Amino acid sequence: MPLLQQNEGRKKTLGNVVDSLGDKIKFYPEVPKALESLHAQGYSLGVASRTGEIDGANQLLDLFDWNKYFKYKEIYPGCKVTHFNQFKKQSGLSFKDMLFFDDEHRNIRDLEAQGVVSILVKNGVNMKVIEEGLKTFASRQ
Repeated sequence: MPLLQQNEGRKKTLGNVVDSLGDKIKFYPEVPKALESLHAQGYSLGVASRTGEIDGANQLLDLFDWNKYFKYKEIYPGCKVTHFNQFKKQSGLSFKDMLFFDDEHRNIRDLEAQGVVSILVKNGVNMKVIEEGLKTFASRQ
């Protein structure tokens, strides 16, 4: 899939987000439901991405209408520990009070070493993965 250039991603009338070639940009199906549910339950959510496509990532959050769920955003190249140090500074929470989901072993390892409860996601985020993550988090408190 081509990367989004500034203002190339757009929403079509049926709510689909397409790239500059007109291809639909997809996300895991349960992500909107999961974000809405966690937000409604009062969780403070953050998004951390080590992408170099900062503008494109922010544009997707806008186009998918997901910005309303995220209180904290750290989107730039670098280590996830750097992202989470910013979350810690902005939120006043300690690492042990944070729960992290990711699909990369290195990020899980790095944040577990800092005390963040970290859940490896193998096949995308869904409600079952989140529920299991919340149970793991509760058991470590």
